[in-house]
Amino acid sequence: MNRNLSEVGRLTRVLVKHPGDAFVDEATIAAEWKALGFAGPPALPAAIDEYEAFLEILRSAGAQIDVLPRDPRTNLDSLYARDASVVCARGAILCRMGKRLRANEPAAQSDAFRTLGIPVAGEIAEPGCLEGGDVVWLDDRTVAVGRGYRTNDEGIRQFRGLLGDSIDELIVVPLPHWRGPGDVLHLMSLVSPVDRDLAVVYSPLLPVPFRERLLERGCTFVEVPDEEFDSMGTNVLALAPRHCVMLKGNPRTRTALERAGATVVEYKGDEISVKGAGGPTCLTRPLVRAPASSR
Repeated sequence: MNRNLSEVGRLTRVLVKHPGDAFVDEATIAAEWKALGFAGPPALPAAIDEYEAFLEILRSAGAQIDVLPRDPRTNLDSLYARDASVVCARGAILCRMGKRLRANEPAAQSDAFRTLGIPVAGEIAEPGCLEGGDVVWLDDRTVAVGRGYRTNDEGIRQFRGLLGDSIDELIVVPLPHWRGPGDVLHLMSLVSPVDRDLAVVYSPLLPVPFRERLLERGCTFVEVPDEEFDSMGTNVLALAPRHCVMLKGNPRTRTALERAGATVVEYKGDEISVKGAGGPTCLTRPLVRAPASSR
């Protein structure tokens, strides 16, 4: 399927879930937001406006957008389409969610993959857990996986087995406790590649061996300041090498990216990102990227 598995090649096809289908209506929002850990109930009309503007950024970058349908098995969290699946050279791998209230999302995505003609290469089974936000492709044959509260050892073992000889190395990255199992801390909360040799990172929580490994690979860092970590300054989606989209409200990180030669597009995400703690990488499940050429 997608032979270019970096996080930074030009995004040509992406799977998303529209808030009109994830949030459904005001009654659904009122019934679900507290249990799911949202900071507040999203305002649906504003969420739709924000999301349409976000989709226009993706379209303007040349991405084909596939939209997950409304599904009664899922809830507000299904807006964050990245987590329920991982794309590999053999197709999609269905995750098993560490957040139990999201347990039905992989099955819902599986149905959508069949409709879209995207092969499903396998799935993570109990007692394994794996979430897409913990999986970062460093290149076509090297993948890093965060081991935290949403992804466990058994999930990583099964994932490695499903990848087979399509990769050379899987790097396990132990994640910190931070605010505990009730909060979300994925590997992509700490690092977002934006080019083959450039990544946005929050070093205070980045495990030293993994940080050193990135440096050994020739990666330079855009360091997110403390005050922009909670506002998801680290969560940056590459639309192409050094062309990225980030949540509005992180001016120091944006300036640092631009100084590193990146083109940055911002979107307003008070309803679709801030309240649910999901930035642009969370909102998207990249399906196909063009090869990332050397700079």
